[in-house]
Amino acid sequence: QVQLVESGGGLVQPGGSLRLSCAASGSIFSINAMGWYRQAPGNQRELVASITRGGSRNDAASVKGRLTITRDNAKKTVVLLRNSLKPQDTAVYYCNAELAFLGPKLINAWGQGTLVTLSS
Repeated sequence: QVQLVESGGGLVQPGGSLRLSCAASGSIFSINAMGWYRQAPGNQRELVASITRGGSRNDAASVKGRLTITRDNAKKTVVLLRNSLKPQDTAVYYCNAELAFLGPKLINAWGQGTLVTLSS
C-alpha cells in the first residue's frame, strides 16, 4: 500500500509561518518530483512548489520568496516552509509525488490534504 502522509497545517495568524511535511511509504522504487499543491474554496487546485530528485525547484509566482521546499530522498520526505502568510493562503494543501515502481510503472500520487486557515 503506497501512501503520502501529510502533517502540519492548522490555524495560523496573518504574517505567521507554518511547516508542512509529507512522507511517502510503500514499495516505491524511486520518487521523481515531489511537491505541494493547494485548493482554496471555489478555486481549482494549483501548484505551490515542487522539487525534483536532483533539487531543482519550481515555485508558483504567487508565493515566490515566501517559501522554502526541501526533500530528503533517503527518507522519501518533502517539507514546505511558508512565511509571511496572508489570508489568501487559506486552503487545503496537498502533497504530490510522482512515484516510480519496478515494471516500470509511474503513479502520480496525492496525500489526503491538510487544511491551513489564516485568521487573527
